Amino acid sequence: MSENFQSENDQEKEVLNGAEQEKNDTAQEEKEENSQEPQEETVEAKLAKSEAEAADLKDRLLRQMAEFDNYRKRTMKEKAEIILNGSAGVVTDILPVIDDLERAIANSAKSEDYNALKEGVELIYNKLMHILEQKGLQKISPKNEPFDTDFHEAIAMIPAPSEDLKGKVLDCAIDGYKLNDKVLRHAKVAVGE
Repeated sequence: MSENFQSENDQEKEVLNGAEQEKNDTAQEEKEENSQEPQEETVEAKLAKSEAEAADLKDRLLRQMAEFDNYRKRTMKEKAEIILNGSAGVVTDILPVIDDLERAIANSAKSEDYNALKEGVELIYNKLMHILEQKGLQKISPKNEPFDTDFHEAIAMIPAPSEDLKGKVLDCAIDGYKLNDKVLRHAKVAVGE
């Protein structure tokens, strides 16, 4: 009987151990499920945070693009206005010369004095050239200078009267002009050969 009693005790222990093991397994599974829920929440929270950050960056990018587009349009408009109205200062300065020319034309019909007319035209010419020189215009008159293709355009080659005039400008048919060291028109010259 002691053997039966002992086997019954062993059976009870095994049953208790099995129940305890099931209890432990259930508790372990609950812990694992509970530990997975916060991880899922953190992943969802991270996803929401990333989506919010992406939306913010997209909004900032769109605003920057719109701001740059407005800047580009504004600068193009200002550039067009400068091109259209850039010569207004020069034209304003030349208006008195136009007035002088109109007076000279009106007076030339009344006067028979050729020398007075000539002096008036020379004064108007000098006034105009003075205004243009103040704006940066320079005349290119290259007579007796070495021929330079940067400033001169050869329209004729003529025999040089002396050896030292070979390759130099002997005659200038049309003067050239520079504006702030940029050639506007090359001087048309005859070069000695």
